[in-house]
Amino acid sequence: MSLFRRVQLCAVATLFAVGCQSTGPRTASFPHSKSGAVRVETATNSVTSAARSPGPSSDIVSQIKPVTHREESSELSLPQLVADVQARNPSLQAMISAWQSAAQRYPQVVSLDDPMFSSIAAPASFDNDELESAYALQGGQKLPWFGKRAARGRQARAETASAFHEVQDSRLRLVAITQTAYFDYYLVRRQRELIDQNVVILRQFRDTADAKYRASQVTQQDLLQADVELIELERRQIELERMNRVAVARINTLLRVPPYAPLAAPPHKLEIPPGQFNPELLQQLAIAQRPDLTSIAAQVRAEQAAVAVAMKAYYPDVEFFGRYDTFWQPSSTQGDLRGQVGVNLNMPLYRGRLNAAVREAMFRVSQRRSEYEQRVLDIQYEVVTAYEQLEESRRTLRLFSERLIPVAEQNVSAARANYEANTSSFLELATAQRQLVTLREEQEAALAMFHTRLAELERATGGPVLTEVTAEEVRRPPADG
Repeated sequence: MSLFRRVQLCAVATLFAVGCQSTGPRTASFPHSKSGAVRVETATNSVTSAARSPGPSSDIVSQIKPVTHREESSELSLPQLVADVQARNPSLQAMISAWQSAAQRYPQVVSLDDPMFSSIAAPASFDNDELESAYALQGGQKLPWFGKRAARGRQARAETASAFHEVQDSRLRLVAITQTAYFDYYLVRRQRELIDQNVVILRQFRDTADAKYRASQVTQQDLLQADVELIELERRQIELERMNRVAVARINTLLRVPPYAPLAAPPHKLEIPPGQFNPELLQQLAIAQRPDLTSIAAQVRAEQAAVAVAMKAYYPDVEFFGRYDTFWQPSSTQGDLRGQVGVNLNMPLYRGRLNAAVREAMFRVSQRRSEYEQRVLDIQYEVVTAYEQLEESRRTLRLFSERLIPVAEQNVSAARANYEANTSSFLELATAQRQLVTLREEQEAALAMFHTRLAELERATGGPVLTEVTAEEVRRPPADG
């Protein structure tokens, strides 16, 4: 075999080896920005503004401080508790991962397909002195029709935005659950304090009844009635102790710690925020910032992009390739024909399949629009319900503080004075005191219910509620983006 033939054979073998390596498995590498976080661009201004607002991010766990309110703090902080619960909740973390996973779709769908390389050889020609070594090398790149990658990118960005707002909606639900558990914990503690205070007062009443009994001013029935009241309070204490343990276990479960782990005490008093709410502005605010509604709006945009993708399928994709073919045997006229270029096109001839794909995508748009309109109606109803319940609690608290509690306290004072003056029975005094304690418990229950309903209103509006919000600050995002 000649030296030239051997050099050709080595070159072909080298090209075969390179081709095999290029088609083998490769280690995946993910591009990162300078900050180390994958950068995801959103398709609309609404999504961009949402991404700038406080919400779930890829390093949400590292941004939230560890639990500091348990034994180091004398009072359980609601904002810190909410932050800790969000950092530890596995369901929320799963949705954050799902959102981050969806964000990786965009660079995939807008990328070109991998270039193709192929090679072919005729082994029998390598040892034949009468023939040249026959082999062919070809490389090609497929280019989709204009606008296909952009449409796929819009769809991927809208799906990413939808996943992001679903995370926000789950976060709001988790915040509402945590706030409800916090206010229940507060209520049990305050009721226990009221019962303890009532025990002290009833023991004073019993001492007074005992002194009167020894002075033969009352009968033994007064002492027995006092004992009955004290035993009933003891039964109530047992009940509240059980409720307190359950409330602590509920919060500890949200924090993913043992149910009987120590927990700081709740605040001694909850304040009522001043000001009134405008129900019409609250509805507009909810439409503007509810993440579940914004998620559906993003789904509408994703389906609209899917329609564009389906319509682009009517146009062919183009593949350009270059080929070097030594199967051409040497001659005076064929030596320059080894280098070749060409184009491949797919032929979208089966219009029934393409038409069905477009109709399917359009029906999905109609479905998402209907879901958006229904969610708007549901949100308006939720806001109205939460607002009316909150106003009921506000009026109830005013009734307790301005009328019921003062009258009940005067009733106890009058009953005590009458009993000490021997003009009324101990039963009347005990009944007056029992009414006062019951009303105070109901007042605390109404206060806890007020804050619970305020949390429900914030959940219904999609965020904190401000009493001084104006119509100019409320904007309704369009459903079609």
